Amino acid sequence: MMADTSQAPILDILRRRPRPTPAPELVVMISGGFRSSYQALAPAFEQAAGVLLTMDPGPSEGKTHDAIPARLARGEPCDVLIMAGAALEQLEKEGKIAPGSIVNLALSPVGCAVREGAPVPDIGTVDKFKQVLLDAKSVAYSDSASGDYLQTALFKKLGVEKEMSSKAKQIPATPVGEIVAKGQAELGFQEVAELLPVQGIAFVGRLPSEIQHLTMFAGAVAKRANNPEIAKDLLTYVSSSDVLETLIEKGLDPPK
Repeated sequence: MMADTSQAPILDILRRRPRPTPAPELVVMISGGFRSSYQALAPAFEQAAGVLLTMDPGPSEGKTHDAIPARLARGEPCDVLIMAGAALEQLEKEGKIAPGSIVNLALSPVGCAVREGAPVPDIGTVDKFKQVLLDAKSVAYSDSASGDYLQTALFKKLGVEKEMSSKAKQIPATPVGEIVAKGQAELGFQEVAELLPVQGIAFVGRLPSEIQHLTMFAGAVAKRANNPEIAKDLLTYVSSSDVLETLIEKGLDPPK
């Protein structure tokens, strides 16, 4: 059951404030791991604050046209950034966010999916997971933090780097679940929160805990924000304990 976000204290505070006229627009650049949670939470904030939220999605990292660092480099407008924490820290070093505005939001685990109707493999232990990788004819993984982990660390740790080099492919700018749903890969790996919303796939489960990789998602106020105070209010809301049930429902873990 989704959390009753209407009772979040920050929303109560916002409801008591005078409504700005006209309603200001807040541009939120966001990467996939937090997107479904944000979409569930945003309407309550819009209503309470009397603002219009515009979502501008893109990867936290990478060289694609829609990657958030590339958008900022082009000078695209932005008030709030929600993305992988490590990438956000790099933007802080580059002077792209307001100093001291980073807020940790959630931990995002990596999961596995197969095409809907296909046999669902058992990945409950490290040995079983390794065998599933070896048996798969094709594997797809993301071009973000979860995919980098598989490519640079996990395959090597499991001793399957050679086997994966010929059948595993990194997917740029497209949700891995969509590739799996089309039958273009037998197995797909991406953050759980990005797999769950995709139609046409069966969610297999999280990676075994011994080899799991958790990406911290964080938010910050953009250095050139047009509405920095409202941006801070939004971050206060999405980092509050009142939204934890929604985050968990969408495949995320509370931040530590």
